Amino acid sequence: MSQTFVGDTRVVTTSIKTSPSVVTQVKSIEKDGYWAVQIGFGDRKIKNTTKPLRGHLKGALKNEKTAPHFLKEIRYAKKPDLKVGDAVKVSEVFKKGDLVSVMGTSKGKGFAGVVKRWGFAGGPRTHGQSDRQRAPGSIGQGTDPGRVWKGKKMGGRMGTDQVTVKNLLVVSIDEEKGLMNVSGPIPGPTSGYVLVRKIGKGKLTDLIEEKKQVEVQKEPEEEKKEEAKSKEN
Repeated sequence: MSQTFVGDTRVVTTSIKTSPSVVTQVKSIEKDGYWAVQIGFGDRKIKNTTKPLRGHLKGALKNEKTAPHFLKEIRYAKKPDLKVGDAVKVSEVFKKGDLVSVMGTSKGKGFAGVVKRWGFAGGPRTHGQSDRQRAPGSIGQGTDPGRVWKGKKMGGRMGTDQVTVKNLLVVSIDEEKGLMNVSGPIPGPTSGYVLVRKIGKGKLTDLIEEKKQVEVQKEPEEEKKEEAKSKEN
């Protein structure tokens, strides 16, 4: 994460690396029933891939040592103008001021109790309750239904969920480095994989905050002096 200025407003930004991205497969409506393009991102050693995957990526591999680490299919409404092996640049998809949504896997936080995980208030701190400060309390209803309902909010593993943050603005694009800066934070850890979708057009001026006008209170004597000067003029 970093920061930049839009006008006189300081805006918190997150840098997303978007390239190099390469087209690994093109699906057609005649053969597959719909138009789509599969894009590969990242690098991993070719020895860590399976032979069927190497055959699938044969036309898109630039060298025999590395292969794309992440594959994602994107559907099209009409025939795309891309071929296997073509590079996809960030400037061809996104522009400054676009509204985007970012989907990723949130950070894993391990086992968490109900207070941290769900915001429970906990038990009383008095009347002999020495060990119930962060306990969940009763979890059942008694004889009927005689069990705990599925989906009950209890302690458990927190994080590693699919999270989508919407309505972020593209603040800047660095085509040479393949970086895109968006306003605000995004889900997931550093160097985590995220999916960025364009959802509309926006304006960077929406990030500019209006400055509050501060009125200076003057003492009565100063006000009388100013009134006298204005009458003399």
